[in-house]
Amino acid sequence: MELRGLMGLVSQAVHSSGGNVLGIIPRTLMRKELTGETVGELKIVTGMHQRKAEMSCQSDAFIALPGGYGTLEELLEVISWAQLGIHSKPVGLLNVDGYYNSLLALIDSAVDEGFIRPSQRHLFISSSSAKELVQKLEEYLPAEELAIKLQQEKVQFANESSLPDEIDRPAIAQEGQIC
Repeated sequence: MELRGLMGLVSQAVHSSGGNVLGIIPRTLMRKELTGETVGELKIVTGMHQRKAEMSCQSDAFIALPGGYGTLEELLEVISWAQLGIHSKPVGLLNVDGYYNSLLALIDSAVDEGFIRPSQRHLFISSSSAKELVQKLEEYLPAEELAIKLQQEKVQFANESSLPDEIDRPAIAQEGQIC
């Protein structure tokens, strides 16, 4: 069985290039979403909630390509999970031909209106280039790791400057993890 649309094209390209492909699909969507022979491994689950939890556990990062309601829902959910500390994996938005410009403007408006904290605007990465997006995802540091790195640099600078070490290292909360 073959996946339709962009997911099918991406999975075929990854598989053809020697990469590992894992498809996770609810049993109820198999007739609608699968059309031919699959590539890679296919894991069948009972429903969408189990699918999203399994994808989260199996993923190193999340990338949203242009898509419809399902894509938008999954994208906003993984961003929300990052905001809540449920995961600290990079989230990428491939903004092909400006497809997501309106969504990015809406998010910026929510920041301006105080509904999203400015520091949380950077819970995801956006790029119009797949190559640049992957590079940014590889360089991504979760907020708590970035805070620790900045704190360590501050301590190192303080030690080099013979300043007193009065810096507390922030704790990383592990509560709320789903995997």
